[in-house]
Amino acid sequence: MEVDLYLGDAREELMKIKENSVDLIVTSPPYADQRKNTYGGIPPNKYVEWFLPVSEQLFRVLKPTGTFILNIKERVANGERSVYVIELILEMRKQGWLWTEEFIWHKKNCYPGKWTNRFRDAWERLLQFNKNRRFNMYQEEVMVPMGDWAKGRLKNLSATDKTRDTSKVGSGFGKNISNWIGRDKAYPTNVLHLATECANRNHSAVFPKELPAWFIKLFTKPYDTVLDPFMGSGATVFAAKELRRHSIGIDVNEEYYNMVKNSIHSADLYLFEFGKEKQYAATNG
Repeated sequence: MEVDLYLGDAREELMKIKENSVDLIVTSPPYADQRKNTYGGIPPNKYVEWFLPVSEQLFRVLKPTGTFILNIKERVANGERSVYVIELILEMRKQGWLWTEEFIWHKKNCYPGKWTNRFRDAWERLLQFNKNRRFNMYQEEVMVPMGDWAKGRLKNLSATDKTRDTSKVGSGFGKNISNWIGRDKAYPTNVLHLATECANRNHSAVFPKELPAWFIKLFTKPYDTVLDPFMGSGATVFAAKELRRHSIGIDVNEEYYNMVKNSIHSADLYLFEFGKEKQYAATNG
């Protein structure tokens, strides 16, 4: 699948992308006061001001039916978490964004550590934003095996299990357990259990490819367009390419840009040569 790469500041490069042309945005921008050697390290009190021009352009290029997934997490300084993520959400809502959902990435192999007043950090936020309440979503593409719990739970159903049982806590939600009889898959939760990427040491904060891949399957179809305005090591564009989506990657760091560009070229060359070998084998028996 086609991959378009841009080298430069996302705030400027995004202006080159056509309005309402992107189906999904998945990105992990540099967090406040982090990646100083590669991205400058934006101070927490300047972060919202720095990011809003980016989110304004993302709003412009995203289709009305598209989705924006933002991986971000506050830092801790002087024993207190920063509030810039909360401030950013509020300001993005003023731009017209709808904050529709929040996913949690549970990092199964999180970095061990010890602090005097808190435990080690094992999760990060994945904030979902949309332009409209109606957006493309293909939930069946990310269903998971039912699990062993279903064997006992669905074996002997009570009369209540066979009706829509109203919630006892007044939430307004209800359930009919018998609807799950005969099913081998269930819908997942909004908590994703994925290990951090350890194989690629050429980037300071490597995104596991399975993470963008999950959202690509959930919110897009083959040949849709996926954008990562802070491409880094290229996990999003590689995942999109493997899943037959057109992808766009932007990064201000020339080293990362060239690394992704060369990797894509090498992969395309391999597939081209492999295709010729298969064709030759089929022709010559």
